[in-house]
Order: sequence, then structure tokens, then C-alpha cells
Amino acid sequence: MTNIVELHNPNTNTAYTPQRVQSKLTAKNQSQQQYINAIYNNTLTFGTGPAGTGKSYCAGAIAADALESGKIERIIITRPAVEAGEELGFLPGDVDDKFSVYIDAFRDILNERLGAGTVEYCLRHGRIVAAPLAYMRGKTFDEKSFVILDEAQNTTPAQMKMFLSRIGEGCKVVINGDIAQSDLRGPSGLADAVNRLEGVNNIHTHAFTRDDIVRSGLVRDIIDCYELN
Repeated sequence: MTNIVELHNPNTNTAYTPQRVQSKLTAKNQSQQQYINAIYNNTLTFGTGPAGTGKSYCAGAIAADALESGKIERIIITRPAVEAGEELGFLPGDVDDKFSVYIDAFRDILNERLGAGTVEYCLRHGRIVAAPLAYMRGKTFDEKSFVILDEAQNTTPAQMKMFLSRIGEGCKVVINGDIAQSDLRGPSGLADAVNRLEGVNNIHTHAFTRDDIVRSGLVRDIIDCYELN
């Protein structure tokens, strides 16, 4: 009987148990630390700049830590359903199946910070909610909610106004995107909002640059090839 393995043994790691990060979120550079501080200290934080700077990871990790500690009761993740000419209708399944493709990156972040089992439980019981931006109309982001709007460069000004008008008292909102990478033909709601809301109390905009990319040196070189040549 020596070749029998207890699959639920807590000391046994398998491919089906993602490694959970137990340590506190630590910034990888000064710019990330400023962004993290802005999220903690403001009701609404805009994070702009190129891919690979940690905008989504930091926001997702802070939200996960806040949920685990009881500081918030619900995480809401949303984004516009715009992807290089494709829309939700081109993907198989119901709307939840279709939209899950769009928030896979955040699910990885939450699994890392909370554990896959906890994330699955929270999704089933409405503690973590992921829905397309269009489904935000008519909702109110109430107290103890942490709301993340990702890929916000693909919102229209009208969509951004609709989203911003959902903000209620006591919630925390983070809006991320790379204004230079908008897939829209018209004006970007992210750029429009950053310009309109400059100087408003409890709203902070943190702009990452190419030098803040932490994903890899190769990503910095790729960004340079696309944007500097």
C-alpha cells in the first residue's frame, strides 16, 4: 500500500492546486508604490500606461487582500467587451462563459492571492462578480465594494460617464488602461475622464511609463519598437 497517495493531503502539491502567495503585496519599483498608495488613499484611482507595468496585478492583489481581511465585502471586475474587432457574440457559451475569457488574467491574480478554492466559492456566492461593462448600467457600487474597470481605454466617453455615475459612498474604484492602445475608432473614455476629472478631490491619476515595465526587459524593447520607431 506504499504507492497510495492522499490527494487531499495538505503537504502534497499537485498541478491542480495553484501556489498561493502568502506574503504581503510588495511594489517592484517606486512607480508601483506610488500607484499602490494612491489606491489606498483615494476613492477613485486611474492607472494609465503601457502593458507590463503591474496596473492590473496591483489592483487585483489589493482587492483580494481587502476581501480576505474583511475591509470590503465584494469585488466587482468589469471591462468593455472590445477585442480587436471581435465581440462577445463570436465566443461560444452563455454570457458568463463568453466573458470569462476577458477576465482570466484577474482570476489568475485572485487565485494567487486567495487560493483557487476561495475564489470559486466567492464567485458562486456573489463575493466576486465579473460582468461586462454594459451590465453595470443601473447598478450602484455601494459601501465595502472594490470595483476594477480594466482595459478602460476601450470605453467610449458615454460608457465612462455611465460607469463613474455608479460610484456610491464608501466604495473603492480603480480604472486601468493604456490610452495609446485603444481599439476604438472614436475618442477614448479613459483619456476623456482623466482630462475632465483632474483636480477633483479623492481622485488620483497615476501615469506609468515605459521605464516602469516590470514584466520583462523584452516587453520594454517591444514597446520601444512599436512606439519609438
